[in-house]
Amino acid sequence: MRSELRTFEPTIWDVAITSLEKATSDLGCLLLDPQSFEKAKKVSIDYSVMERTHKAAVVAGGFGWSDVGGWPAVWEMSPKDESGNAITGRGYVLDGGRNFVAANEAVVAVIGLDDVAVIATRDAVLVTAKSRAGKVKEMVSLLAAKGDTEATTHQEVHRPWGKYLSIDRGVRHQVKRITVKPGGVLSLQKHHHRAEHWVVVRGTAEVTRNDEIVLVHENESIYLPIGCVHRMSNPGKIPLEIIEVQVGSYLGEDDIVRLQDAYRRV
Repeated sequence: MRSELRTFEPTIWDVAITSLEKATSDLGCLLLDPQSFEKAKKVSIDYSVMERTHKAAVVAGGFGWSDVGGWPAVWEMSPKDESGNAITGRGYVLDGGRNFVAANEAVVAVIGLDDVAVIATRDAVLVTAKSRAGKVKEMVSLLAAKGDTEATTHQEVHRPWGKYLSIDRGVRHQVKRITVKPGGVLSLQKHHHRAEHWVVVRGTAEVTRNDEIVLVHENESIYLPIGCVHRMSNPGKIPLEIIEVQVGSYLGEDDIVRLQDAYRRV
């Protein structure tokens, strides 16, 4: 396969090798270098190699196949009620059939519609005729062009030390639920534009605040003023959960000035 790819698509081969050589690791995953990989031609391995090679053989198979390439395929594969509705989560359909409803958070109610897909997640809600579900990529491009962050970022974001969930955001405040896995440690950092209040709701946090180290237990809190050098870690054996309230004139993630980081992030 390597030889044939070099023969038919040498540019793709070169780009793939470069992106692998420059790869990094995060959350236990190998991340190809995006700047290198973006230079690759957008073509499938079928067209680039398999339909051109004389060194391949095929064997007939009697099994079913679906690449699950869209919501209609998910509907086809899902268990259905007597009206042909496939429902996951807290979804309900009244006077409708052959629908796919996925309700991951809030209740989703569909009345008098047929052949639609409704997917409600924490980030966004998609409502589409199943026959037009292939337009999702175009919709994402539209969101990105309009500057909507949902096109590229989830409300729940995973990090090497755990994850955080954005709960509420205003002009001068933001609330997050932060989960730090046992042994996890955030970077030693400071902010130029915001102060933070941390309330521990589960576990114990070891907090560095300037020159002091403080243990903060469940139902206790700590205040971190603007410019304060701070770090949080989980010294315990259970996940640490805190509610973080940020207040300030700018709340972007690029206001994090990392001074030390166990995961070698910039």
